[in-house]
Amino acid sequence: MFELKPLTREAIPRALEKAERYRLLNEPVEAESVCLDVLAADPQNARALVMLLLALTDQFDEGMGDAARRAREVLPRLGNEYERAYYAGIIWERRAKAELKQGGPGSGYAAYDSLKEAMSQYEKAEAIRPPGNDDALLRWNTCARILDRRPDLGPAPEDRFQPLLE
Repeated sequence: MFELKPLTREAIPRALEKAERYRLLNEPVEAESVCLDVLAADPQNARALVMLLLALTDQFDEGMGDAARRAREVLPRLGNEYERAYYAGIIWERRAKAELKQGGPGSGYAAYDSLKEAMSQYEKAEAIRPPGNDDALLRWNTCARILDRRPDLGPAPEDRFQPLLE
């Protein structure tokens, strides 16, 4: 194992700019690494926490691996209940989109469930949103439109397994 080199507190603003640039360049692993360095220097840095969560969700398209779990682990560190609900919705929404892209048996059911959970989280965020912040409504509408445009998505059929009686 290598001993990581610590970031100085003075370098944090520039490092966060780089992390944002890496996200825009579709280099989420690099953005994640920078955010981890910032958080090692400043564990409560709100911008780094949000960017870390987003960089992790950017990795969902490459296969979930443990990125979903690690993104959920960031949630309790966010500053307030609104942010925790809103970003939980982001995690579920991006998970649904990744499930749709990956396809396979049951992916439509999984994506439907993930979108419904995202919508539930967005509704929680909507109820406690700051004045003038309708971000949760915009995201809820996006999920609703995806479901409206994809009638093939729906809940999994109930398991109708009937054990044989002896």
